[in-house]
Amino acid sequence: MKKKKLISFDLDSTLVDPTYTTFVWEIGIPQLYAKKYNISISEAKSIVISEYKRIGDSALEWYDIKYWFKYFRLPGRWENLLEEHRDKIRPFPEVKEVMEDLVQYFELIVTSNAAREFVEVELKEAEIEDYFTRIFSATTDFGQVKKTPQFYRRICEIMGTSPSNTIHVGDHYEFDYVVPKSLGMDAYYLDRDGKRPKDSFTVKNLREFAALIKNL
Repeated sequence: MKKKKLISFDLDSTLVDPTYTTFVWEIGIPQLYAKKYNISISEAKSIVISEYKRIGDSALEWYDIKYWFKYFRLPGRWENLLEEHRDKIRPFPEVKEVMEDLVQYFELIVTSNAAREFVEVELKEAEIEDYFTRIFSATTDFGQVKKTPQFYRRICEIMGTSPSNTIHVGDHYEFDYVVPKSLGMDAYYLDRDGKRPKDSFTVKNLREFAALIKNL
């Protein structure tokens, strides 16, 4: 097996089920809004989601829970909202087994588009944080709303390696496969739902991913 120095993992829908983040944004915040303005949950959700769409995911504010708490003038603290629903954080079934295996041969990091506040809570609650030497948030650490070529280059610089000595895997075809691949990384697209035809760079779970990279 040819060893690679670094493996970069996306977080949501790759290591951790997206239920938690979806709940916080689409249920937790609307519940607080409904309480604040004494309206129904359905009405609050409609208002909140429309405001998300108005800002759009090309703006940093879209990812910033602190911004939305202030914008909506929500009661309580955003930290409490994240803490209250930690029970919804679940790693995918194979994740711990795969991390235990790969950490013996590779240095592992997390590179996510999510804000650091979410990344840290999710990794800790999923009990997988100790497998990773570093975590990177495109929005929090670099002020970027997408995982761009510059994002991946900067990570390689910080980690003291090159794109050609880095492997990345994630569930977004463009930002987790096309972009890192364009820099010379060994990139893999995680297609848990089987939406794409099977090929040499598409894997259905991380167990399959681990088997592939250990046999490079």
